[in-house]
Amino acid sequence: MTHATNLIGWSHTVFGKLDAPDVETLMGEVALAALADADVAPKDVDAIFVGVYNNGFSKQSFDAALVGSACPELAYVPATRMENACATGSAALYAACDFVESGRGRVALVIGAEKMTRASRAEVNDILLGASHQRTEADFGSFAAIFGELARGYGARYGDQSDTLAAIAAKNHRYGVDNPYAHLRKDLGLEFCSQVSEKNPLVAGPLRRTDCSLVSDGAAALVVADAATSRHRLCSIGIRSRSHANSPFAVAARRDPLFFDGAATAFRGALESAGLTLADLDLLETHDCFTQAELMQYEAFGLAEPGHGHRVVEEGVTARDGALTTNVSGGLKSKGHPIGATGVSQHVMAAMQLSGEAGAMQLDHPARAAVFNMGGAAVANYATILEAK
Repeated sequence: MTHATNLIGWSHTVFGKLDAPDVETLMGEVALAALADADVAPKDVDAIFVGVYNNGFSKQSFDAALVGSACPELAYVPATRMENACATGSAALYAACDFVESGRGRVALVIGAEKMTRASRAEVNDILLGASHQRTEADFGSFAAIFGELARGYGARYGDQSDTLAAIAAKNHRYGVDNPYAHLRKDLGLEFCSQVSEKNPLVAGPLRRTDCSLVSDGAAALVVADAATSRHRLCSIGIRSRSHANSPFAVAARRDPLFFDGAATAFRGALESAGLTLADLDLLETHDCFTQAELMQYEAFGLAEPGHGHRVVEEGVTARDGALTTNVSGGLKSKGHPIGATGVSQHVMAAMQLSGEAGAMQLDHPARAAVFNMGGAAVANYATILEAK
């Protein structure tokens, strides 16, 4: 199959508390590395699309210009910054795809990055809360509290889900051990994730620390190319379809706050555009900012009816040997969640699997992968279907 846009190269830093002093340094680490992986010279890049959330993590703004500052070879390439909360990286990728598909250029460089760990916990909470609807949700005090309320409401309607959430956390941390880029490469085990303890305290509502993603630094990059440029590449992953859908910003304004309808629309749209069903997918990289999010996404994607997402875990659907292996990279839970880098990173992880370059994470000959990345509490929703040549 000929794809209008393809991923022909990528690079990825380790995620975690990094020595890199700023976003400029992080972007410099991945920009030229991705081009080298794609065998593309800087002079052949037609545009750069940058994903950085920032919102107070740094006083340095104008993030798109930082690429050329870090890499003088790219200083004259048109560069644009995208921002869409935790879906910032996917917003940058989709803009690059639009650019290439429109015929305005043949090759685009996508970079997602964030430097978060220099901020205090209170500052991180305040900065991230900017991606909530301030008029109705600021009083929650943190994004964890917003998802904690979703978990509390879900449990009140469908029954206590603590064991299911712990199983999701344990699964993703177990997989993260094999990911050399992951922030926390430690198998925490189901027992630890299940229990409230001094090392695993309650954070918000029923959510424990192990139910919450990590505050991380990191960057990732992708090279997007048109069909002609990709045709003779040894490594080329096709973007078979993609879909972007939104839900009302304020969670309370939705028809049902306990169902991610925007996520459902985006995921269904990507499948329909590709002419595929869930059964045609081999793996899924999804946005587990909190374990409650992954649970609700199972239902939004059609893996289970509302209130029955626990069955997906109990039946091993998302396990490594299951029907739809989910977050074999460790997900945001283990890999980390540097906001602007996350969407790009998810696509890199899926592309590595499809190209057979995933090392210890590698599944057995996957042909198609889905990637889901969301901004805010499932406000901006991006679903992509990637396909091996």
